Amino acid sequence: MKQKMRVLISGASIAGPALAYWLHRYGFDVTVVERAPALRRGGYGVDIRGVAITVLKQMGILDQVREADTRMTGVYFVNSKGKIQGQISEASMGNQHGLDIEIMREDLCNILYDLTKDTIEYIWDDSITAIHETEAGAEVQFTRSKPQTFDLIIGADGLHSNVRNLIFGDTEQFKRSLGCYISIFTLENYLNIDHSSLMYTMPGKTVGMYSARDNTEAKGMFVFKSEALKYDRYDVEAQKKLVQNAFQGDRGWETSNLLKTMKEATDFYFDEICQIHMSTWSKGRITLVGDAAYGPSPLSGQGSSLALVGAYVLAGELKAAQGNYDRAFVSYEKEMRKFVEENQKIGLVAAGGMIESSKSKILLRNLMLRLPILMGAMFKMITKMIVKASNGIALEDY
Repeated sequence: MKQKMRVLISGASIAGPALAYWLHRYGFDVTVVERAPALRRGGYGVDIRGVAITVLKQMGILDQVREADTRMTGVYFVNSKGKIQGQISEASMGNQHGLDIEIMREDLCNILYDLTKDTIEYIWDDSITAIHETEAGAEVQFTRSKPQTFDLIIGADGLHSNVRNLIFGDTEQFKRSLGCYISIFTLENYLNIDHSSLMYTMPGKTVGMYSARDNTEAKGMFVFKSEALKYDRYDVEAQKKLVQNAFQGDRGWETSNLLKTMKEATDFYFDEICQIHMSTWSKGRITLVGDAAYGPSPLSGQGSSLALVGAYVLAGELKAAQGNYDRAFVSYEKEMRKFVEENQKIGLVAAGGMIESSKSKILLRNLMLRLPILMGAMFKMITKMIVKASNGIALEDY
């Protein structure tokens, strides 16, 4: 690369800043644009496993990320009166003690931003409105800033990727819905939950609460099965109403309290549980990374690992191809495709386990949770699947 290639990354969550770090390290000139006015608060705990741990190590932030581990011990299933019916340890959900990390999404975003804020230009509260490719580069129009030309545009802007919409077309064609919706928000840890989760399941619905930030606060969670819902992604009040309606009339356990608290929540998160499947992630000077290209769904626990590994591979391939983006994008897709598919399978399995369809299935699950032999066998199977998927790529040394 004679002249520094200019790269615009859309999205300042996990994939964006991670990619910006590697590209800057390899001598690219990087700008990140983010629609939100600042780093987004809230969100759920995210898992980092397998080769993604190696990526963090190479970025020099592994100790910092480990430091912020949620140190969760497991999940307790309760009935409508709050009585414990069964439990699953963290290990049985495929989290290998001492190896895997669970960190709050917000904490990981902060660490990645701190790592890059002095070397990368961040444009906040702005968004791409149009991309026009020419021989010389990609001309980009913004909502607020004046137009600029870049050599490459990378969408790291999540499940509802703006870049994907502009270049590849409407999200609906790439979205595979898993038939349910999830909402998460922060509240006071008034039940004094200690490094664990409480889950109350009804047919087609789950109400949860888990401790966060060393038990100083908690997260409330609602998951429910539903036909596709029409709503404005930027209208938080309308989304709260959807959750309210879904749990209308449910009085068991802490449901009423959590609904009340949710109304006041300032870091409310709501989304459909879905995956993104695309036959190609690149077109011309534009490519996608992380959830924008291959979101495995929030329930898979693999989204952040895919984002970190995807960022590492994409930047590495661009460096190896000396900026020949056609060649780099083909290699990136070839390297990542199988790894992505294996991890998306976990999302499908996890969605099935999060919501039970009938009372009898809930009873059966609770019964199984009390039988150590059955649990042991199931635990081995799940762990094996997750370990295999999260290590399913040999990282090149770029």
